[in-house]
Amino acid sequence: MSGIEKSMAQYVKDHPSLKYIFFGGKGGVGKTVMAGVNAMWFAKQGRRTMLASTNPVHSLSGLLNQNVFGQPTAVTGVPNLWAYEIDTKETIERSKVEIKNKIQWFLKFAEISTQADAFVESATMNPAFEESAMFENMIDLMFKNEYDVYVFDTAPTANARRLLGMSKVYSLWVNKMMKSREEAKSLREMLSFTKKKEADPLMDYLISFRDRMAHAQKLLTDEQLTAFFFVTLPEALPIAVIKRFINWFHDFGIPVGGVLVNMLIQKDQVNAGSPEFVRNRVAMQDAYMEQIWTDFEGGVRAIIPLLDDEVRGTPALGNVAQYVFA
Repeated sequence: MSGIEKSMAQYVKDHPSLKYIFFGGKGGVGKTVMAGVNAMWFAKQGRRTMLASTNPVHSLSGLLNQNVFGQPTAVTGVPNLWAYEIDTKETIERSKVEIKNKIQWFLKFAEISTQADAFVESATMNPAFEESAMFENMIDLMFKNEYDVYVFDTAPTANARRLLGMSKVYSLWVNKMMKSREEAKSLREMLSFTKKKEADPLMDYLISFRDRMAHAQKLLTDEQLTAFFFVTLPEALPIAVIKRFINWFHDFGIPVGGVLVNMLIQKDQVNAGSPEFVRNRVAMQDAYMEQIWTDFEGGVRAIIPLLDDEVRGTPALGNVAQYVFA
């Protein structure tokens, strides 16, 4: 069996400028706990740290035993640490108004006499609309630059993949929209009897949006500033999820920091007199650990044991930190 070549502590030491840290993986593997442990560790190093959840099914309030929904909230008993379960409702309502304005600009530009409401309803009923709102909230938080470190507890990996990939997808979409807009504007000016230049708020918006996405993509792909860590259990499905998506993150240019293995049964707690079920689980985990060492060679950053109680509250997070930053 291989060992950890570069620990979480060593990775952080080797990346002193690390600022945006994401934790993802299959549902139920302990992403929220690992995000909380890391955020608290950075805060204890004296760095102003924001622990934020981009998971629509938030767990931070339960983890911290305090309400952190809807606004950045100082974590009780931990200096330099704030937590925030991002609420997308306000962003969605604001986006509806903005979309309505943009559609009205387009309809006026195209001289189409119809109401924008039906178009707005159609656009905002898209299941990806909430995801887009979450992305907007996430990058707003990053762009404000009020903290030294941002630790994100993301949705299960497939959603995190779409969320973090939006900057690149949006950029491609905006470039096509701008090209179409320029062609339409040129045609309109050719057919017009007046040479008067018309204001084009939609084009102004597209240029602003393109620059915003370029900034987001620059931050998300900077290997000195950003790292995405996968959390897994020594089991088949969580490992398969990571294998499926790890190359995608590489392809999108999002730096992968490594893998944290959670809930490994401690062998010194098991002997020949232990229940057969426990001994069978240990044998199963042994086999999957061999696979983990092979599949993620050099990429395992920490191994966290299966603890005898749930991790809840900052004292419990401090207990887990000794394993994550061993």
